[in-house]
Amino acid sequence: MEETPGKEENTKGKRQPSNYTEQAGPSKRARMDSPKDKSRHNYKHKVFEPTRKTVGFDQVMFNETSSYIENGLRKVQPYFFTFEAFAKGRWLGRTVMDIFSSEFRAHPPEHYEKAIKMGRLLLNGECVKLDTVLKDNDFMQNTVHRHEPPVVADPVQIVEETDDLVVINKPASMPVHPCGGYRHNSVIFVLGKEHGFQNLHPIHRLDRLTSGILIFAKNLATKHRLDAQIKGREVKKVYLARVEGEFPEKVECDKPIFAVKHKLGICRVCPEGKSAKTSFERVTFNGRSSVVRCFPETGRMHQIRVHLQYLGHPIINDPLYNSAAWGSKRGKGGIDSTSMNDILGKLVTEETERQSSSPSGDSNSAQTGSSESEHTPSEQSADLDTEEGAKVKGQGVTKSTDDVSTVDPICDECRVSRRDPTPKELVMYLHALSYEGEGWSFETPPPKWASEDWVEH
Repeated sequence: MEETPGKEENTKGKRQPSNYTEQAGPSKRARMDSPKDKSRHNYKHKVFEPTRKTVGFDQVMFNETSSYIENGLRKVQPYFFTFEAFAKGRWLGRTVMDIFSSEFRAHPPEHYEKAIKMGRLLLNGECVKLDTVLKDNDFMQNTVHRHEPPVVADPVQIVEETDDLVVINKPASMPVHPCGGYRHNSVIFVLGKEHGFQNLHPIHRLDRLTSGILIFAKNLATKHRLDAQIKGREVKKVYLARVEGEFPEKVECDKPIFAVKHKLGICRVCPEGKSAKTSFERVTFNGRSSVVRCFPETGRMHQIRVHLQYLGHPIINDPLYNSAAWGSKRGKGGIDSTSMNDILGKLVTEETERQSSSPSGDSNSAQTGSSESEHTPSEQSADLDTEEGAKVKGQGVTKSTDDVSTVDPICDECRVSRRDPTPKELVMYLHALSYEGEGWSFETPPPKWASEDWVEH
């Protein structure tokens, strides 16, 4: 999701002081609800709307909770967060418990019963009963205790800042935008909270597990200019990857890429896919693995990872495309469609097992789609349980850090003890080294795993 610039031109993409709070104007819904229109709402003459009226992320959101460094990981203090959504058409005529039990399976029905009794679930601003039936335009709020997955403690480094751009070196394991279980452990929140940037526009995306160059525009004019260069394939992109085996000195792969499951973020080479082309050059070989320089000419989902897998040299720690689920050859030469359903089942099983054993139910997830969202195998509804739903039907509201509690009596995560992942488990050996366009060029230092004398421990 791209951040929409605020109404005041002088706040676009600029650093704001730590005590800065953007003034919220009336929301679109509030402007529509003139006095003569309010009678159309069946809310006992009371109009309900999302609590937050600003668009994008602001200092109020950045101050929701705090983060800290422990065991080489960046962690976020658990905090209460309220997801908001207007009733969907398929919810109408059904009871609150029926909806949460069947569509929101992040928790068992008993959890929602407790939440309702504690006033955590509200309907049109009031406490709701188990047998309450939803009507058209009903507005629901679900307050949860959020435990964000940890990410590596590497800082978000500012590579360069101009009047129009902010260029960073993104750490592996950190998503660009809030998604899934991530909010404060996202690039956008770190840039806002620690560097004072707001209303930035991403020029391109990186998967959560990928590190490297990430470019943001401070204004729409710059964004549109660079977007045109990328769409016109005028931008030269260079990535580094450490792959299995001895890679050829030079090779090109132009096999089309097909998204098997967008929701799961899984792709494969397929004749029915979209055209894709990547050139590769071997940099070093240490007897077991090679460092490869990658030049993607197109920008398909997981393009570099899929082409390396097809060539028989997947990234050595790619949790998705170097999985045993693809067979003994790890997908070399492609997979026929008849085998794909079996492979999908195995990948989902692997992902479920990782989630069940890893901190906060997260994992070194393979689900890293180019759309940035961190997908999970479940296809359940998301509006009142995840960040995605809050963006679609309302905006989440969080109590200030003064109200943050580290223990919640009905929070499942508060009762579970999970081991910390090691930083190594959260890193994939794929790095965006440089981006170059007309009149500009940005580059990061290569990561440690790309050095010639690197030894895997």
